[in-house]
Amino acid sequence: MGHFRIFTADSRDTPPSFTARAVSFTVAFTSLALVFSFAFYQLKYHWNWNSIYQYRHKFLMGWINTVLISIAALVCSTAIGLCFALAQRSRFLPLRYLGKLYVELVRGTPLLVQILIFFYVVADAFGVSNRYIVGVLTLSIFSGAYITEIIRGGIEGIGKSQLESAKAIGFTASQTYHYVIFPQALRNILPPLAGQFVSLIKDSSLLSIIAINEFTLNAREVNSNTYSTLESYLPLAVGYLLLTLPISMWTRSLERKHRFET
Repeated sequence: MGHFRIFTADSRDTPPSFTARAVSFTVAFTSLALVFSFAFYQLKYHWNWNSIYQYRHKFLMGWINTVLISIAALVCSTAIGLCFALAQRSRFLPLRYLGKLYVELVRGTPLLVQILIFFYVVADAFGVSNRYIVGVLTLSIFSGAYITEIIRGGIEGIGKSQLESAKAIGFTASQTYHYVIFPQALRNILPPLAGQFVSLIKDSSLLSIIAINEFTLNAREVNSNTYSTLESYLPLAVGYLLLTLPISMWTRSLERKHRFET
């Protein structure tokens, strides 16, 4: 019984046993399940899953579209964030101010407005009619502004003494970033980066306003056809959880991999 510890005094203690973790998770999960079970029971709601089941293909196609849009936006937004984070550290002042202006404009305006402007104004001016391309680019630009600040904060959190040491041993700027800055910054930016990735996936639901057949739009259409609100939106919640939980678990594994004592 000595290894069965539910309470830990400090994060540096020996990790709890598998049994302790399993019991603790079961207690937490059961508590939440009981709360929601009681709430739904009190609602006295008459479930109508049969009307929803016939739209299972529509749910699946919407979920797949959301997956593809999210993957493309995750890759593009990360690249945009890295580029503008480095731009804000550039010695070329116009480039530095361009990065600052981009971040402030994007973070200071709602995503809904940005989607409408990019689709109906910017994309139309440049002759881009594919709403999926516009949707991915808009999501990428929006999320890229937040990733820019996350990466910039991680880079600027590295002590100046380490940068001076890298310069003293003859590292070039690219070598300093590759061997000194990025490995340490990665550990600091992973938690907020994971949160931003999760937000990006959920923000993709706003693309329904430009008629992109993603998960949320399809759920709304099913609700309009069946008048079964909870049955239409509960699968939506489960579908987004299936997308966001793996990202959280992956980033936590990366955190453990890159953790080191300071």
